[in-house]
Amino acid sequence: MKKISFIVPSRNNISYLKWCYNSIRNNLDGQHEILLADDASSDGTWEWLQQLEDDNIQVYKNETTERKGIVYWYDFLCEKAVNDIVMFFHSDMYACPGLDSKIVELIEPTVIVAATRIEPPLHPDGPEKLLKDFGIEPEDFKEEDLLHYVRSIKNTYKNKVTDGVFAPWAIHKEDYWSVGGHDKLFAPQSKEDSDIWNRLQLNGCSFKQTWEGFVYHLTSRGSRFNPMAGGAPGKDSQEWIHTTTKNMRNFIRKWGTVVQHDESMKPIVSKKYHIGFVVQNCGMEHLRILEPWCSIFYSDCSYENVKKYQKEEQPNTLYNLTDKLRPIPTDGVEDSDIPNITIEFDCKKLTNENMQFITKLSDIITESGELGSMEWDIFKLTIHSMENYEKELIKCQN
Repeated sequence: MKKISFIVPSRNNISYLKWCYNSIRNNLDGQHEILLADDASSDGTWEWLQQLEDDNIQVYKNETTERKGIVYWYDFLCEKAVNDIVMFFHSDMYACPGLDSKIVELIEPTVIVAATRIEPPLHPDGPEKLLKDFGIEPEDFKEEDLLHYVRSIKNTYKNKVTDGVFAPWAIHKEDYWSVGGHDKLFAPQSKEDSDIWNRLQLNGCSFKQTWEGFVYHLTSRGSRFNPMAGGAPGKDSQEWIHTTTKNMRNFIRKWGTVVQHDESMKPIVSKKYHIGFVVQNCGMEHLRILEPWCSIFYSDCSYENVKKYQKEEQPNTLYNLTDKLRPIPTDGVEDSDIPNITIEFDCKKLTNENMQFITKLSDIITESGELGSMEWDIFKLTIHSMENYEKELIKCQN
């Protein structure tokens, strides 16, 4: 069997990390490599890692007191991995027997393979997973019941493969680095996976989800429901709320849409256009809502409000908001600054209902397919060029 390098960063998750590590070692081929990273933990993680006697592990430590996050660690550990196949794992996942053989069977260059998650009902059900409660903590984990269940569904899902992707997922290192790894725009974590899957798909990769290779997932215990980050089972931590909100806005800035996928969790990538908003009666809240959805934002928002927004929002993004936010020019826009597409409207007339036009702009423009002007509700849409540049987003500039 080909060997896999399992990549498992962790922060203040020692009980989950032990549980995860033991599942890989006890249930899978012992020759697989495991790369473990302690991301500024204070719960004894590093002390435990140093005690491990295992010829096929690498362990690393964040020497600072501030977490670096999985965006950093996935790239760092992938560089260190000795095997051609790497699998991005979470410390709150239990590897079921046979997982490795199905990954190795299906993976090939330009093909990414995801396992199927079995989860307790802490999250809503979804087409890419199975909901079944075998415990929500390592201490109450019903291991034998889980293993019996996995054996019992073997024939039900025999040879089933769908074309979606979700964590945990495996990839050849050459394919991973062909798109530049994870984008630091999404540090420390959240939406980094949806971003790299978009880029991999645009770069010619395809996805396979095996329904014969399973993990049991305790569900978001690394950050979202992590007590050490202020969360609890079913209770979002403030840390997670901040990073998810921040990076959803960054995802919109980059791709022009929210995260999209089909019923199998295969990414849907809309065309990315160079869009400029020209808005009247723009207040601070309008600025906050609208700014991520365009490339250039011309408005009559007050200088004080623009500067206040830039001060608050710039720490949350790598995009240059000083260059992006501009006053409406009195003498026209320089040719070099004219967006391919402009949307003009009055913020006083903006409602939750017509805001849907903004969120679906990419598809509306694509379906229109014609140069010229059109009006819809409060919006005047002018298409100067249908040039799109989503393929320019494939390689992240880290």
